[in-house]
Amino acid sequence: MRNFDLAPLYRSAIGFDRLVNLLEAGQNQSNGGYPPYNVELVNENQYRIAIAVAGFAEHELEITAHDNLLTVKGAHPQESTERNYLYQGIAERNFERKFQLAEHIQIIGANLENGLLYIELERVVPETLKPRRIEIK
Repeated sequence: MRNFDLAPLYRSAIGFDRLVNLLEAGQNQSNGGYPPYNVELVNENQYRIAIAVAGFAEHELEITAHDNLLTVKGAHPQESTERNYLYQGIAERNFERKFQLAEHIQIIGANLENGLLYIELERVVPETLKPRRIEIK
């Protein structure tokens, strides 16, 4: 993969440093694609993230939101017994998956159903940012 030098943007764009930092962070992010997930557009202002978390109980999952970063972690408790697998095709490793959320995206709720963790999101634009009609007098 190519690396892009974003330094020229710092010289000519003011106030976009956060955007550039997001681009640079996206280049360095590698989680191996585990666990797989979908991002679905439910309607114009609602989204749903579905993460395949088969093998994880509800108490082993943690969802946190801080600023515009949604973090989903899955951690199995340490087992004292060693298993002797003849074949192990099911990944049972711990994970941490991060999602950068746009401004005004709020997390509505989450539920675990049939091995899929669903996280419901909604875009809530404040009244002050919505277009408004100005009356001509």
